[in-house]
Amino acid sequence: MKRLYPAWGVAALVSILLLQSKAHAQVSSYTDTLRLSLPDAEKRFIDSNLQLLAAHYDVDAQKALIKQAGLWDNPVLSTDHMITADNKWFPYGKTTSDGAPLSQYAIQLEQLIYTAGKRGKQINMAVTNGRISELQLQDLLRNLRYQLHAGYYMVAKQIAYRQIYQEQLAQLQKLSSGMKTQLEAGNIARKDYLRIQALVLSLQQDMAELDRDIADTQTDLRVLLQVKDGSFILPATNATALFAGVNASMPEQIDAVIASGEQNNPYYQLQQAQVLYQQQNLAYQKALRVPDVTVQTNFDKNSNVAINYWGVGFSVPLPLFNRNQGNIKSAEATIKQQQALTQDAATSLRQDIRNAYQKLAIALQQHNSSREQFYEDYRGMQENMVKSYALKQVGLPEFIDFFTDFTTSQQRLIAQQLNLALAKEQLNYAVGTDVVK
Repeated sequence: MKRLYPAWGVAALVSILLLQSKAHAQVSSYTDTLRLSLPDAEKRFIDSNLQLLAAHYDVDAQKALIKQAGLWDNPVLSTDHMITADNKWFPYGKTTSDGAPLSQYAIQLEQLIYTAGKRGKQINMAVTNGRISELQLQDLLRNLRYQLHAGYYMVAKQIAYRQIYQEQLAQLQKLSSGMKTQLEAGNIARKDYLRIQALVLSLQQDMAELDRDIADTQTDLRVLLQVKDGSFILPATNATALFAGVNASMPEQIDAVIASGEQNNPYYQLQQAQVLYQQQNLAYQKALRVPDVTVQTNFDKNSNVAINYWGVGFSVPLPLFNRNQGNIKSAEATIKQQQALTQDAATSLRQDIRNAYQKLAIALQQHNSSREQFYEDYRGMQENMVKSYALKQVGLPEFIDFFTDFTTSQQRLIAQQLNLALAKEQLNYAVGTDVVK
């Protein structure tokens, strides 16, 4: 048994080294692949996302309402005509036997005039409402852009994980195949073979779970990018190159970052605009206490007073019972409600920025050259460990422990790189602008 062990071990070693040289090719080849860089994905997202398109239409609709708010009410024209008199239909131009005219008609023109600056207040509310719509669009863009970037980085991480699983699984399957032959020849213990089989099953289960996660991420990205078919969205570069291009450094002092957030975060600005809108609504509700005036002019042909009667008049409702008291109190309460929400948004903004700032600091601390060198050295050890196991210089338990630790270490490296990219995106998202380029 001892004479045969190195033979199958060397065979397994040769197969493993060949597999390692083809690691990149072993990543699943997806049909209908859509390969995009992050800038290309963002451009496609801006051009085709239907949620953004709908929000743009809402902005246009609110701008149209600003113009509508400034329009005067149309004048009202009313007429009154005689139909029959002395058994004569439409007796226009006809007279009685004594020369008196038979026909009579009246024309009246009315115009509603708003008082207390109601029209100007409505225009102000419409302008603020348009601003609210624009801020809602900006906030939607901020949220969807963060989802796009996070999803893009997540796909890169998931594909890198899958490549690790594929490499390790291929190694174990080759090793398992060689051990099966030796088991049948009675050269190794069955427990050693079963331990390798257990590792194979564990990796296969991990890969299946990862594939489910990949499917979920792909669905989200297809919706964001409006991909109509089932194309697999693949980053233009692998995870190593992608994350290597993520350059991040700590921005200025936290207080300056918070001040920038107060000026640029669209959700916080939206809450402030809502306060302004409610204040304008209160002013409008108070203006409604003042009644509007309807002015009119009329002409009456052959009236009882004169043959050609011209008159002017006006009408105004008397504010004896309804002085809009309920709507005014409601508007005052709504202002207080919105002010409370704005204060809450300010607190959330500051804490979100502080949290993201701290996470970026932690990610940068973890992301340094010494740690990168450790992972490079660890990758080099893998090859030596395989050789040592093939030559029986290490036992199976030690080999399995190293194999498991190596897989975990490679995943941690990718997760560490992903955390830096996401920490950068999260801080930019919280502030509302790219404070970390």
